[in-house]
Amino acid sequence: MVNKVNSNALPGRWLLPVLLTVQFLVSLDMSVVNIALPDMGDDLGFAPDSLLWVVNAYALAFGGLLMLGGRLADLAGRRRTLLWGFVVFGVASLAGGLALTPWQLVAARAVQGAGAAALAPVALVLITVNYAEGPARSRALGLWGVSGALGGAVGIMAGGVLTDWVGWRSVMLVNVPVVAAALLASRHGVPVDRRTGPAPRPDITGALLVTAGTAVLVLGLVRTETYAWGSGTTLGTLGVAAVLLAAFVAVEARKRDPLLRLGLLGSGHRPVLSANVFSLLMSSGQFAAFYFTSLYLQEVMGYGATAAGAAFLPFCAGVVAGSTVATRLIGRAGERALLVAGGLLGAAGFGWFALTVEAGGTFLGSILGPSLVASVGIGMCFVPLGTAATRGVAPEETGMASGLLNSSRQLGGSLGLAVLVTVAANATGTGTGRASLAEGYATAFMVSAGLLVAAALATAVLHGRRPSSPAPLPRGSAPDPAARAGGPRLDASPRTPLLKRRRG
Repeated sequence: MVNKVNSNALPGRWLLPVLLTVQFLVSLDMSVVNIALPDMGDDLGFAPDSLLWVVNAYALAFGGLLMLGGRLADLAGRRRTLLWGFVVFGVASLAGGLALTPWQLVAARAVQGAGAAALAPVALVLITVNYAEGPARSRALGLWGVSGALGGAVGIMAGGVLTDWVGWRSVMLVNVPVVAAALLASRHGVPVDRRTGPAPRPDITGALLVTAGTAVLVLGLVRTETYAWGSGTTLGTLGVAAVLLAAFVAVEARKRDPLLRLGLLGSGHRPVLSANVFSLLMSSGQFAAFYFTSLYLQEVMGYGATAAGAAFLPFCAGVVAGSTVATRLIGRAGERALLVAGGLLGAAGFGWFALTVEAGGTFLGSILGPSLVASVGIGMCFVPLGTAATRGVAPEETGMASGLLNSSRQLGGSLGLAVLVTVAANATGTGTGRASLAEGYATAFMVSAGLLVAAALATAVLHGRRPSSPAPLPRGSAPDPAARAGGPRLDASPRTPLLKRRRG
């Protein structure tokens, strides 16, 4: 099945606001509940060792179902996947806000993660297929990246404000009116899919294996604070995940209509491979750096929840600035140069953090400068990441590519946080004073900087140079009218060779 769009038509005015809302909500709900956890535990009677499942349930469902959510956009239709994703997310948010027992809240968070796993990949796909390559798509991708960064930062601040002023239930219920408005706008602003060619058969085996494997992997990572890396529980969990994911790869290599075509990561799609490696490494450092910045502000500098959230505002401003720069330069500099430059600049910011976080630190001396440098670098990466991750991908596989990128981001965040929490704990040792905590956080920031350097180097090696001219058309093929109109190239059926657009 190919979900075609009219590449000669301009996207509706409500399309981009809907897609930005998706990215904002998904990022918001990964962080907004953290500060409300103590109130949730006291009100509903959580056992001390079960409260973290409010966070983990969302992470498991979201990380485990992202690949399936991306492929659903290709099989069931992008508009339909978006609408049902909103419905599931909104109903789960309402159920969580009305929960009366711990299991009800945990179940609602898991269903919420499932809805987010459908929403996140389809948002990137709809940008790719509805905005012509060039300034229009670059601007949309820049705003898409900014929305995600703002959602994460606003979640930290909003979680404290809502919990203090309204109560913990508000951090769940606040999603409901936003989702209702987005659903209404989606029905009028998101184009209807048109099916051409035979619909691929759903890859049930692949979906079960990758969902189980990814969920078990995330489970093993999020529990490393409770079970040490060398414990039998952690090693066994990670071993089961490795077996399931290896079986997934073996199954996909033989499937005619796979959930993930392994060729997307082959030598013919070097930008796609580069984007996913970069996303995995950058998220490993970025997510952990957010976490340790929040801890440093509250545990060492003594900030309250609301003040700590406000301290992230310079980071938001830097992301906007970096995305604006990337939007303007992507046509001239290309994806590779922007990813390398953005990764190195982000690494410099995290390295600056490592040098300035100390027991007697101040906002001006320890937070403001490093935040601005790191955020501008990270903001520069969103536009080229979204472009590279779908470059040369057939229209009927854009959901597959988007699900892959989102999975790389989520797994990178979970892996980086698990590893760097251990790194910080080892650097802190047995000390509990502010100086000891600051030393552990500084070590974690330095490792985060190293991860972004690794991301930049990997891109420099893997991405390849920008082609100077379009690839020749297959013999007997005519130019695609969509390409002349400036839109993405669309093939007539899954078996027709894709007429790839090769401009950098």
